[in-house]
Amino acid sequence: MIVSQDGAVPFLGRVARVCHLWDAAAASPTLWRSVSLGYCWIEPGKTQLPKTELRIRDTLSWLAVNRFSQLRDFSLSHWKKNVDYAIEVLSRCCPHLRSLKLSYCTGVTEKTFQNIGENSQSLQSLNVQYSEIHTDGLVAFLESHGNQIKQVLFTHGPKSDRLLAALSRGCCPDLELLEINTKLDSGYCQLPICIQALQNQCPKLRTFRMLNVTPIQKLMRNRPDYTPGFPLLEELCMATTAVSFMTDKDLQNIVHCSTKLRVLDLRGCSRITAVGLASLPCEELQCLYWGLYFSSKVALASCKKGLHMLTQKWIGTLRELDVTNHIFTEEDMEIAMSYLTRGVRTDSLCSLNLSGTKISTSALRLLVGQSPSLNYLNLSSCRYLPRGLKRIYRGQEDIQQFLDKLEY
Repeated sequence: MIVSQDGAVPFLGRVARVCHLWDAAAASPTLWRSVSLGYCWIEPGKTQLPKTELRIRDTLSWLAVNRFSQLRDFSLSHWKKNVDYAIEVLSRCCPHLRSLKLSYCTGVTEKTFQNIGENSQSLQSLNVQYSEIHTDGLVAFLESHGNQIKQVLFTHGPKSDRLLAALSRGCCPDLELLEINTKLDSGYCQLPICIQALQNQCPKLRTFRMLNVTPIQKLMRNRPDYTPGFPLLEELCMATTAVSFMTDKDLQNIVHCSTKLRVLDLRGCSRITAVGLASLPCEELQCLYWGLYFSSKVALASCKKGLHMLTQKWIGTLRELDVTNHIFTEEDMEIAMSYLTRGVRTDSLCSLNLSGTKISTSALRLLVGQSPSLNYLNLSSCRYLPRGLKRIYRGQEDIQQFLDKLEY
């Protein structure tokens, strides 16, 4: 149980030192299917000695030969050296490797991706977010071995457009997950993207996330009259803390055929309207995150209407809703909440974020009273509520106490 939840390291290494019986039990390769290695601790102000570096290499080689024969998922984080060596050893000794994650690593050269391509025939997921990588080497790997890759996750950088262009040319036809994020201190990031080309070349995409990245729409030269869209898409995330230029039309271009969409994250997308959301083809949306957290001026200037159209559309499927800082009228909020009460089931609405809205006590009293599965309720900064009630409620017991106060 511990190994399946937390991985083999450091638990198996520690219990192996207890006694011979534990050592024999911990040696089973079936327990070493998920491994995450962090950077070896060094006393502040000191550098890694050559002797220590040699021990690290020897240890990694020993683990690869004696423990990693059944390795499936491997993660390497905060390594500044020996990344090439680590991947070379793993790719040579771990034929069943399916998922590789390099997080906050430097020195990820072209050789790293060459070793992966030559030896890791079972690899399906590649995550290089927050690592300094050789982008051209990754592009070359995807162009040669992209047929086996189903998940790609990377951080926006100077050559990200090349990587995205390679995906748009069809190097990963079975791609199911694509996630592009940014570093926290990177500021405003733009990334040219041709949605139509991506839809044509990645028809099996199920999860598409662009976190804090502003997509700049590119059009195909010979643009067809109809594109297949993403028919299997289940999750779309375009969340941003910066200015968003996404409109209803842009959103429709992405999900016009995504009838299976379950999660839609549009936090910070202030130009999206309720009318645009209500026109989406997905009929069983479960999670809608539409809060405006970092653009209060935009929210105040663009008063929106029609929230009730969304709760009416997804009356029986919505489990999580976030409309933070959207200035819908009090009447619109009451109508929207009334639709949620009509569709609430024991396994339905569980999270509701109404922070900064004009929600009233009467609307909340009816909704909370008929939402037995609700375990998160955010009412902070709700001006229409009495003092003492404007806070976050976590857990059903805390929410029940809130409901009791409303009854008085």
